[in-house]
Order: sequence, then C-alpha cells, then structure tokens
Amino acid sequence: MSIKFKKILIANRGEIAVRVIRACHELGINTVAVHSQADREALHVKLATESVCIGPNAAKDSYLNVASIMAAAVATQADAIHPGYGFLSENASFAEIAASCGVVFIGPEVGNMRMMGDKGQARQVAERLGIPTITGTSKGLHSVAEAREIADATGYPVLLKSCAGGGGRGMKIVNSPDELEGAFTTARLEVEAAFGDPSLIVEKYLRRVRHIEVQVAGDNFGNYAHFGIRDCSIQRRYQKVIEESPSIGLDPRLKDQIQQAALKLVSSVNYKSLGTVEFLVDLEDNKFYFIEMNTRLQVEHPVTEMVTGIDLVKEQINIAAGAKLTYGNEANEPEPDRQVIRFQGHCIEVRLNAENSRTMMPSPGLVENYHAPQGFGVRMESALYSGYRIPPFYDSMIGKLICYASTREECIQKVLVALEELITEGIETNIPLLQAILTSQNFVSGDFHTKFLDTFKW
Repeated sequence: MSIKFKKILIANRGEIAVRVIRACHELGINTVAVHSQADREALHVKLATESVCIGPNAAKDSYLNVASIMAAAVATQADAIHPGYGFLSENASFAEIAASCGVVFIGPEVGNMRMMGDKGQARQVAERLGIPTITGTSKGLHSVAEAREIADATGYPVLLKSCAGGGGRGMKIVNSPDELEGAFTTARLEVEAAFGDPSLIVEKYLRRVRHIEVQVAGDNFGNYAHFGIRDCSIQRRYQKVIEESPSIGLDPRLKDQIQQAALKLVSSVNYKSLGTVEFLVDLEDNKFYFIEMNTRLQVEHPVTEMVTGIDLVKEQINIAAGAKLTYGNEANEPEPDRQVIRFQGHCIEVRLNAENSRTMMPSPGLVENYHAPQGFGVRMESALYSGYRIPPFYDSMIGKLICYASTREECIQKVLVALEELITEGIETNIPLLQAILTSQNFVSGDFHTKFLDTFKW
C-alpha cells in the first residue's frame, strides 16, 4: 500500500539537492533543505519550502552529522529523507536510525545496503549466481600478508580498492611485490578516513577496459527493471568526467548479457529502490566482469533519463512511498499498468568542476556572472547563480551539462556548442579539458578506455 509523502528532507547540497527539490515540488511534496553555515546562501536553501542549519562548515560537522540531520527531520516533521549521492547516501546505519525515528529513508532496505554496498559481499553474490568477476578476493583484507598471498596467486599487476566505498578512494595499482606494502598502507589510511572501514579488496588489474553500468530498480512487489547501459569510461584518477548512453562500440549481445546479469543480481536479493550495477568490459577479450553495486542515485542518472524519457528521481520517491514500479522491459509484463521502457537517441553528460583543467587544483570563489546554456536537448543541472560564492569545503563539482540528440555525432556537437555558451566568470573551470576530450579523434571514434586520460595530450 502506497503512502503520500507530505514533506521530504534533502540530506545533501549543491546540484543534487536542487534536483531532488524540483522533483518533490512537481509531485506536490514540501521540502526541507539542511545546510552548513557556509551554505546559508546556497540555491537549494533558497528553493526549498523551509531550511535548517545543521552545523559548521566542515562536512563532518554538518552533512555527515547524523544527529543534527535527524533532529532537523523530527523538528520539521518530515515524512522521509532523500540522501542524494555521496555524504550519507550509502550509510546503512543512517538509514536504520531514520527508520527508528519513523522517517522513511528514500533508498534500499538496510539489509540491501549492507550486503550490496560492501564490495566483497556483493562479489560473493555475483559469484553464487555465476556472474563473471575479476580474479581476486571476495572478502575485505586487513593485513599486508593477506594481500600478498592473494596478489601472488593472482599475478601482478593487481588493484587495491576499498571494500566499503567508491569514488576512487584508496584505489592503487600495484605492479610488483616490492610496491605492495607501501600501497596497501596508504590505501588503508585513505579508505578508513573516507568510509570508516579500512578493509581492502585485491583483484587482478585489467589494463584496457571500458566502465559500463546498468541503471536498475525494484519495488516492494517483486517487480524489477533495467533502464539501459551507461558508459563511464572517460575518467581522471578514477573520477568520472564524461558519461554517455548508449555505449559506442559495445557488442549488442554483450550489452544484453550485461543488462540481464544486472537484473539477475538485484532480483536475487529482492532489491527495492534505484541502484546501479557496475561492470568492466575487457577490450582484449571482449568479456565483462561485475565489479560493484551502488545502492543510491548516481551523479550520471540524467543520461539515462534523457534516453528513456523517465524521471528516475520521481520513480525513486514513489517506490519509497510503496508504489509499484511504473516501468518494465518487456511488452508482456504481468502488470498491465507497467509501461515498456523505450530507448531512443544518444545522451552525453559532462561534469563541470571548479578547478584548473591541468592541475585539478580547486577554484572556489565568487561567481561574478553565470549563464546556463539553453536550447533543444540541452539540460544544465547546477546550483550556481550570479553572485554565489563557491565555498572551499566541499567537492569541486558545481554542475552537469547534459545534451541529447538523435545521433552521437549530433550530441557531441551540441555539447561543444553548449560549453561555448556556458558563462562562469570569476572562477576557473574544467571546460578547456572537456572541449579537448570531445574534439579528440579517439573520443569521436570510440577508441578509448578508462586510462585514456592518463596519456591524453592537449
């Protein structure tokens, strides 16, 4: 039985907070914006129905402060909390505390978060289902000795990565045994600071791969759907820079196998909510491997929205309210009221960061003049406005430019024109890098992989 949310607290900031607020208001739901002292003039604060200051500038004292956020939710009588992405979005303990206070966490069940948000456990689920995984360990490691045993058996080079979180934190390539101890120690410190869990996974490092992900959803009635493929291979230091859908050059049979593997995974654990299942495609042997699942809304969700015409944030909110999944992948779905998901055209998203394009040094400061690009198929998601001062305390991403067209060639040109039109005076941005990538022959032809930017000359 579905319920009607009257008020949702958004436990986030920046463009994703603005995006969620917009979806809530379109659904007729009031919103509560929480903010740090540094964000008192932020756009999400101005757009929400009401707002609450939850602490000082530092994220650990505000956007990661569970007690303050829950106090705001209770005080404002919010029915639910939307965590966005990052911060507390994959924190199972936060979801558990919200439930104990009678507030709905807009995301998967706590059990799903703990199982699928842990890379080791998620890998074990995939292995039980016969979904390919990269050679390595399926449990978190805590000592160099354990890691060395796995690495020796696997063969170098190997990749170290966090068991508990993503975003490139703690990811280290180890090329030889003498590099292992130093890399392992450094990675442990990084992931413990970022996620509170120092455990690491060791797996074989694949040199030339594409990063492919599948948007999925499940409801409380045993219905599941995938919303297609996204290609997130253009990365810089494990941080995604450009995403697109569909993936250029991906074999149609392989694409179908990946999508079906994603559905098999989420249905096996009775997953409820939006999620993303991530894979690597080895360009050497054209095989795919499961790597992890993100139990939250992704930064790049607009790419999927544009090629399907489906508002994923609204769908996520409705599922949390107990509604049935509105969409399915086959015309003969058992639920007659489920619409068939159609995939049309091509979409590219570029991430706009306030940083120097070459050094990646953040560039916070006053936005003296801001103009968002416009036009058919052009979508700008940002929390910027003229006169806004970007604080130095948070991630440097300040927006996303999303463009849609009937073909990839048209889409690339549309993004380039929109970047020329985009005005962000007063701060440095990564626009020059984005323009260089989009006009490079390798990107245009589809000849790229996850390490493309490591040797990119511009």
